[in-house]
Amino acid sequence: MVFSSMTFLFGFLPIVLLVYYLSPKKVKNLIIMISGILFYAWGEPLYVFVMLLTIVVDYLAGLLIDRFDAFPKRRLAVLIGSVVLNLGFLCVFKYGSFLIQNINDLFGTQIFDPQLPLPIGISFYTFQAMSYTIDLYRRSIRVQKSIVNFTGYVTLFPQLIAGPIVRYSDVEEQINEREISMNKIADGISIFIRGLAKKLILANNIGAVWTLVKDMDYATLPVLTAWIGILAFTFQIYYDFSGYSDMAIGLGKMLGFDFPQNFNHPYLSKSVSEFWRRWHMTLGSWFLSYVYIPLGGNRVGKLKLVRNTLIVWMLTGLWHGASWNFVLWGLYFGVLILLEKLFLGKLLQKLPRVVQWLYAFLLVVFGWVLFEMTSLSSIGSFFGALFGVNGAALFDRQSVYLFLSNILLFVVCAFCSTNLSRRIYHFVRDKWALWCANTMRLGLDVALFAVSICYVVTSTYNPFLYFNF
Repeated sequence: MVFSSMTFLFGFLPIVLLVYYLSPKKVKNLIIMISGILFYAWGEPLYVFVMLLTIVVDYLAGLLIDRFDAFPKRRLAVLIGSVVLNLGFLCVFKYGSFLIQNINDLFGTQIFDPQLPLPIGISFYTFQAMSYTIDLYRRSIRVQKSIVNFTGYVTLFPQLIAGPIVRYSDVEEQINEREISMNKIADGISIFIRGLAKKLILANNIGAVWTLVKDMDYATLPVLTAWIGILAFTFQIYYDFSGYSDMAIGLGKMLGFDFPQNFNHPYLSKSVSEFWRRWHMTLGSWFLSYVYIPLGGNRVGKLKLVRNTLIVWMLTGLWHGASWNFVLWGLYFGVLILLEKLFLGKLLQKLPRVVQWLYAFLLVVFGWVLFEMTSLSSIGSFFGALFGVNGAALFDRQSVYLFLSNILLFVVCAFCSTNLSRRIYHFVRDKWALWCANTMRLGLDVALFAVSICYVVTSTYNPFLYFNF
């Protein structure tokens, strides 16, 4: 079920919220559990059982880790078993075909590939469930003995299939005791509307530009057209993914939860390292806590620093997809971040801020080419078009038309990717009055919701890009 669909907006969501608000406190977690399972089963009626099996495995593992508190070896064995099973499910469904195809190509074998469909959100809920058992083993959280509460945590529908990746420690206290107030509900609605507008007004429209360019012949693609296309994708993936995250965070607030922030104006970054501290923050935090720091983090020699960084970024690439372009994409950012750690970061700080920003932004844009193109040949061809080495013209009539007809959309996307709107709100609040700023925000939310609903009514099914991961 997609947040930006009529079924969700005018069916599932109001019914769930009505039942949730009218129910006594002791059954609210049960409602969260049931609604999450129904939400997932709507799109995955078969693979909902894979998710439920994951939940049972980690719930039982948690009980055993707690029970064997005085037996370190047993606790470790249970943890290893749960992690292996979780990663096993993930590997079978997400990486099975990738491994079989590469083995067949490399050794000339004919191993049968069942080509299992990828369960929606498996990367997200697997990482969430694993965070529970790992943190419990580390004794940084308390065991959750209620199967209803634990299932509700994993199946919490706002963030179930595309994040943010909410660790158990993020909501441990809120599972049993959370605030549901009119102010919090109002904030949640406002954040949800902004996320909905990001997806329907910005991501879908700018994404149409990229779709047009992507289907062209890269061997004859003018330089201007190539840049228009990849910049369109740069904004599309940001507004698509951050829009979903905003909707998830807003829905969480409506239910009384405070989810961690997932994006913080990443395109304002002045280094690649800063970009990844602002982009998909919950994924970066997960790998930092459960992979990078256990490997030794930064407090190691240079060779181990290289090893740790490249391992984390290769895994980050693979987390996004079972394809060599994702491995290349992850290693690309791993190498850049490694260079910034070793010496490039200090050099960047001596440059003007605008040069730092341009450096980071262009490298991120180039990274999106690796992310979006599924073959090495298409990656090479598109880079050839970007730099004009394909022999095509700098621009033609079509590229000029594409630029002029979408320039306003690009300006709006660029403006909304900054923190200027927030600064305007704070300026009005501080210089005039709080009621004036809130009235302005309310008017904007109403307008954005009205326009978004128009898109919902007239558009066809448009899933979020990160549903594929």
